[in-house]
Amino acid sequence: MEVQTLMKGERASRAAILVAGVLAAGMLTLTPLGVAAKDGDIIANGSCTASTDWKLKLSEEDGRIEVEFEVDQNRNGKAWTVKLKRNGYAFWTGQQTTQPPSGSFEVRRVISNNAGLDQIVARAEHPGSGEVCRGTATFNA
Repeated sequence: MEVQTLMKGERASRAAILVAGVLAAGMLTLTPLGVAAKDGDIIANGSCTASTDWKLKLSEEDGRIEVEFEVDQNRNGKAWTVKLKRNGYAFWTGQQTTQPPSGSFEVRRVISNNAGLDQIVARAEHPGSGEVCRGTATFNA
């Protein structure tokens, strides 16, 4: 029976490889937000300036563009100021309040589909904390 002796550096390297492998496998098993989306949907998501998350989804709907912007703060009853822009021009501005059970809100608008690229920017600001969520996605159809 042969016994292998690993030097300290080899053990650390093997441990690092093992950890990296476990992390990579875990990432592969996570379901991305876009899995349930239709073909052709554009989905962008990210973190806001504090602990809140956002998602911006653009979809074709009867020759128009469906814009869905979701902010998930995990706290109910928090008011946010929201602005949606296309190619630099605002097409919707308003207030939204996070709702139970998830502590999130969603703004959904269907807009015309201009020729060429439509760059959509969604921005939400929580006036009480100053936290800002900003997402950008481009629709081409």
